[in-house]
Amino acid sequence: MGNQQTFAALAWQGKGKVTRRERFLAEMDAVIPWSRLLALIEPHYPKAGNGRQPLGLEKMLRLYFLQQWFNLSDPQAEDAIYDNESMRRFARIELGDEVVPDESTILRFRHLLEQHGLTQAIFDAVADLLEERRLLLRAGTIVDATIIAAPSSTKNATATRDPEMKQARKGKNWHFGMKLHIGADKRGIVHTVRATAASVADITQLPALLHGQERELFGDQAYWKEDDRALFEASGVRYRINRRPTAQRPLSERWRRINRARSRTRARGEHAFRVVKQLWGFAKVRYRGLAKNLVRAQLARQWDVKAPA
Repeated sequence: MGNQQTFAALAWQGKGKVTRRERFLAEMDAVIPWSRLLALIEPHYPKAGNGRQPLGLEKMLRLYFLQQWFNLSDPQAEDAIYDNESMRRFARIELGDEVVPDESTILRFRHLLEQHGLTQAIFDAVADLLEERRLLLRAGTIVDATIIAAPSSTKNATATRDPEMKQARKGKNWHFGMKLHIGADKRGIVHTVRATAASVADITQLPALLHGQERELFGDQAYWKEDDRALFEASGVRYRINRRPTAQRPLSERWRRINRARSRTRARGEHAFRVVKQLWGFAKVRYRGLAKNLVRAQLARQWDVKAPA
């Protein structure tokens, strides 16, 4: 960053009040393992040559996080750097001294991460950091799923629905979109995220949501399967999935009490969906296709802190 600061930056420094957004960005700046994440991306990032010079990798990564946290499109992310001083400071950009990435540059960086599967690598690096700091517990896993809505209308440029999105019935209502599946520890910290069409049954994703070190497994009735219970318990895993009643065999009062007790732990997994949907604004898909929306879900769920204002 250059030595000269703009009048806006000087005024911002002297304003006195610290906003929720500033506090949030300061927390993120402190906890994100920047050197570890930059080392993951650097081998794939364009090197300086005779053509157009690439912008700084850390600057692009910081801007990418801003884009995901604040639910910004590529043009909106570019505009935000011009409009908001706290975002500029987080991205370490000083107007007048440095080039502000335009929407095409932001798009190319996002595609670079997607192309090389780097968002999954970032997600794994953060999980490793949480485990190193004893913030991620491996003893038990909570599994859960939620539907993310997608536009069902065909009144768009292609006159088609997204072919990777499907309909699913929940209760008496039908929903069109995708489904996010998570595996979380017993405090609700997510270690695994998967994405499918909304029509895919929750239980089919169970194996992909486990890390293999579980001693307990929690989930709602959608995951109950007697054969699974026998297999897990034979391998020493306590099967705490809520038991499902059948028409021939309704739940006894004893099993209803057991289910309620299990749900007190299982409900912590639902906190992840509150973060993703309510705090990060991911109640609807932003992109076509499952892969890009999975990327957004992974990054949105990594930082379980107060939402920015």
